[in-house]
Amino acid sequence: MNIEVRQYTNEDLPEMRIIWNEIVREGNAYPQEEYLDEEDARHFFAEQSYTGVAVDSGNVVGLYILHPNNVGRCGHIANASYAVKSGQRGKRIGESLVVDSMRVASLLSFRLLQFNAVVASNERAIRLYKKLGFTRLGTIEGGFRMDNGQYVDIIPFYKKLI
Repeated sequence: MNIEVRQYTNEDLPEMRIIWNEIVREGNAYPQEEYLDEEDARHFFAEQSYTGVAVDSGNVVGLYILHPNNVGRCGHIANASYAVKSGQRGKRIGESLVVDSMRVASLLSFRLLQFNAVVASNERAIRLYKKLGFTRLGTIEGGFRMDNGQYVDIIPFYKKLI
């Protein structure tokens, strides 16, 4: 694998939409419940502060979105979401996406990167965030409703960038 992480282009949108909707369909990581159609995807990814893609041999294998976590006096804190295409997971693509998002967030003058709702069962993500120096903020019991209706814990994380 030779992963390149770069800013998305409109040509990437069909593959990005498939990957995003796949994560939504799995129902165990994103809070969103609605799928993106072509028009929604075009607007959604364009309205982010930055949208990056991981590309391998010309194919999009992952993506991330980066935006403010809040407004005004807390607008210096970024938030991000990551998605890796099924069949490509476990190949360190997610790590490449997170590292790139930290670089881009710094370039955009964000001072911190915060994840509000890491599902406690997402052990790969939790290991990665710890490896990259993120701080766990605690546990919010029952903070996420899984696709099957079960409520599970979420763990917020943050990392100082500047």
